[in-house]
Amino acid sequence: MEQRHISLLPLLGKIEKSVCFVALISLVLIAASEAAARLFSASIPASTELLKHILLVLGLFSGMFSAKSGKHLSIALINYIKDEQSRRVITLITGFIAVFICTIIAWSSVSFIKIAIKPGFVGFIPNLVFVLTMPLAYCVMALRFAIQLPVKNRIVPLVAIVLGSIAAFPVIAKIIWGFNTPDSIFDLINLFYNVLFQVKLPLIILLIGLAIMGAPIFTVIAGIALIIIQSAGGEAETVNNSVFSALTDSNIIAIPLFTLTGFLLSESRAAERLVHSFRSLFGWLPGGMIIATVIICAFFTSFTGASGVTILALGGILFAVLTEKASYPERFTIGLLTSSGCIGILFPPSLPIILVGSAIRTNILLVFIGAIIPGIILVAAMIVMGITTSLKVTIPVEHFRLGKAFSSLKGSALELFLPVFLIVGFFSGIVSLVEVGAISVIYVFVAEVLIYKDIKFSEIPGVFYKALPIIGGVLSIIAMAKALSYAIVDSQAPENFARWMQGAIESKYIFLLLLNLALLIVGCLMDIFSAILVILPLIAPLGEIYGIDPVHLGIIFIINLEVGFLTPPVGLNLFLASYRFNKPFLEVCRYVLPFLIIHLAVVLLVTYIPVLSTYLPGLF
Repeated sequence: MEQRHISLLPLLGKIEKSVCFVALISLVLIAASEAAARLFSASIPASTELLKHILLVLGLFSGMFSAKSGKHLSIALINYIKDEQSRRVITLITGFIAVFICTIIAWSSVSFIKIAIKPGFVGFIPNLVFVLTMPLAYCVMALRFAIQLPVKNRIVPLVAIVLGSIAAFPVIAKIIWGFNTPDSIFDLINLFYNVLFQVKLPLIILLIGLAIMGAPIFTVIAGIALIIIQSAGGEAETVNNSVFSALTDSNIIAIPLFTLTGFLLSESRAAERLVHSFRSLFGWLPGGMIIATVIICAFFTSFTGASGVTILALGGILFAVLTEKASYPERFTIGLLTSSGCIGILFPPSLPIILVGSAIRTNILLVFIGAIIPGIILVAAMIVMGITTSLKVTIPVEHFRLGKAFSSLKGSALELFLPVFLIVGFFSGIVSLVEVGAISVIYVFVAEVLIYKDIKFSEIPGVFYKALPIIGGVLSIIAMAKALSYAIVDSQAPENFARWMQGAIESKYIFLLLLNLALLIVGCLMDIFSAILVILPLIAPLGEIYGIDPVHLGIIFIINLEVGFLTPPVGLNLFLASYRFNKPFLEVCRYVLPFLIIHLAVVLLVTYIPVLSTYLPGLF
């Protein structure tokens, strides 16, 4: 029996990898084919519904993959704890809660399908083929979190699953009896809801504490959503309905596509070619390599949506170029690379901007346009600081050679043309955001695999699998954040909070200052995706009250949260830089401080001069 259990695990791993691979490929091919068919005034039958349901499968299976690899996004304040025993206990508690919550979601998924999903077809495929992945995925995630618990015996994992099943008693009753629940069972369910109402606040505080200590963010968000909904007499299936709605949202399809594009770029030699090109163009200027570094980091982050990926993927080559070839001081180089990793989220096709547009229900195109000037200002500020440093320190420069510059530009022409090609296609309205994402994958595949041949065909699945933890982590958070957002809005908390704020604070500028401070704290404690989806719906009504343009509010959110990546004590980029450059955490904090001050100055500039965010959208 034990041997059979062991042999089934690798098989499951191969199946989920294959499903994710096929799902990603299908998203690319269907979306690109739809764009091509439109040129001939044709369309692909049921393409939109197919894309949505394939996204559902990808989101759930990549979430399983992230659970297996331990890559679900978390705050992990546990990294500060040196005592091994304490770390073990905290890991056990956070893992136990993850098992507990995933078990509840797995049971409620079954009930959701039974109640809310009517059998039908998506194209020629039965819709149950897609939606049945929901209980399967959360069941597998619960089991994987259980296996990863730092205990030798199986009693503790079993207890977590049993307790989760007991907490899912109301949905299990619905699975068994439907809406004809016996009176005695119905009374027990009401008792459960009443008890939950009495203890909801302590439970929410406990979950927030566990999130800070390292529990997977998506499980904590799911747990809080369940508590708020059920303590108000709602049904747990509401969470699953939100998950289904979020993972079949056509706007969200672009996220895995652009993430895959970014990983194809980062796994190729695109960075080396770009570095060579920018050195030949700007190497004769004081600070020329700073210009190159900032632009390259912004370019890569705009596609992956994850500044940490930029630091890990490009940190090594850019560090070598700046310290060995350009002779910049080590502390300056580490500070620059750590802080430049997040600049790209202000430029198309930034994933956070896509989410902001969705959260504030504003045309995503306008948010993209509104972020351009703030993004340019931030890039310019970083470059000016780099040039200033170059003037203070003797930095060797290279002679400009037209032939060398032309040759290097020719060598990286395909990468340089990519953002121009995508921006023109999207902003002109020729192709949709999803189609732009699909075309970007095909474009980069042709460039890096077929033309430059940086990536071998045998290495392509490996690139896909490197992207999966990011895709799974982000989509899992998006799904659960929508459930929490629904729960919060349904409780009328945003309206009540808005009325209180309006009475307590009259000045728009004081409100903006408090918003800046609050978002800096949120940014260093939460990942940007969950912060946008959970916090922004709370603040949006306040923005309306104080007369803040929705696009301006969205840009304030993004640029503040971006700075949170660099804010001690738990700014994510600080940890990643410490790991990548093999430097103590506190040293990295000191290196980043001058750049953090620049970022904060730009935040204040963008916050209090709204025309920087609203001028370009106003032209459309």
